[in-house]
Amino acid sequence: MLSARLLYVPDRVASFGYYGRCAAYAFLFVWGWRLYAMDLGGADIMNSFMHLIVLPIHEAGHLLFIPFGRFMSILGGSLLQVLLPLVLMASFVFGFGGSRRDNFAASVMLWWAAVSIIDLAPYIWDAFDPKLMLLGGKTGAESDGHDWQNILGDLGMIKRAHLVAGIAHALGLALMLGANAWGAALLYLQFHRRDSNAPEEDG
Repeated sequence: MLSARLLYVPDRVASFGYYGRCAAYAFLFVWGWRLYAMDLGGADIMNSFMHLIVLPIHEAGHLLFIPFGRFMSILGGSLLQVLLPLVLMASFVFGFGGSRRDNFAASVMLWWAAVSIIDLAPYIWDAFDPKLMLLGGKTGAESDGHDWQNILGDLGMIKRAHLVAGIAHALGLALMLGANAWGAALLYLQFHRRDSNAPEEDG
């Protein structure tokens, strides 16, 4: 069953690794809520360290999706910054490509996908009245338009940019809550299997 796979932990869990995961969980829990609480319209998240992490992935997405046409190339930046952590999550859960199974690492990847969506929300919000400074040093209003101006413009939804941004922000929160709950459940299960003499195992 999928639930059994998602909640799998090894019979013996190294104590050192367990407490390291607890520290990582606490850090990401607090950081995620700080990112979510940032002003959506003010795009404060664009000045965060998390944005610096996802920005090169976003830009790589434009190049990756060029073969699929103009629309997908523009959308590809946003897609890749969300899809990459989800692919990594699946690899940790199912052990694709010989990767090490680690459900806690998978929950962190889900957290990353969630905050990547939260990171996109101000960008979407800005599409209706572009004020964000882009990498080229201009706003969307001063250039040919940024990604989400073009995406929503092509879809005839530019006037609904704030609604779409609000949905993205809420979706990011829902996924972050799911990641937090998943990680907490795994730590609870691992707590009862701590062993100071155990080697670090998949989990």
